[in-house]
Amino acid sequence: MLTAKTILLAYHGTEGAKRAEALAYEIISREGGRIVHLLIVPEDVWVGMQGDDWLNNASTRDTYGSYVEGVLEKDAAEQVAVVEAHCKQHGLAYTPILRLGDPADCVIAAAREEKVDLVVIGPPRSKKESGLRSRMELDTLGRGLPVPYVVACGE
Repeated sequence: MLTAKTILLAYHGTEGAKRAEALAYEIISREGGRIVHLLIVPEDVWVGMQGDDWLNNASTRDTYGSYVEGVLEKDAAEQVAVVEAHCKQHGLAYTPILRLGDPADCVIAAAREEKVDLVVIGPPRSKKESGLRSRMELDTLGRGLPVPYVVACGE
C-alpha cells in the first residue's frame, strides 16, 4: 500500500479536488503526517480578468483589480478553512500555500520547496462542471517533479 508522510495536495474546491483530498487522507501516514495545501490561481485567468478592453482608465482598472483580488482572497480563505478543518479532524499538520502562475510550474516549485514525499491532484474537470478551465500539463509535471504524483480517479 502506498503511504507518504508529507503530501502536497492541489486543492481548490472542485469535485476532482475533493476526490484528491479524500485520496490524500487514505495515503498519508498518521504518525507525523502533514498536508501541504497548494491553491493555484492560474496566471492566464488572472490576466484575462485584468483585460482592459472595457476598463478605459486607470482608476476603473485599479478599482476592478481590487475587487477581483478580494473575490480571490475570499475564495482562497474558504478553501483553506475547509482543508485545515479536515486536517485537524485527521490529526495532521497543515501548511497552506497560495500561488499565481502556471499550475504545473506551481506544483513543481512547491514540491521542491516543501520537500514533500508525494503530490496528489484531481482528475481533469468534466465539461459538465462549472469553474475555471485551466489544465495541469501532466508531461511538464512528470518531468519536473522530484517526487511521484498520483491523480485521483474521476467518476
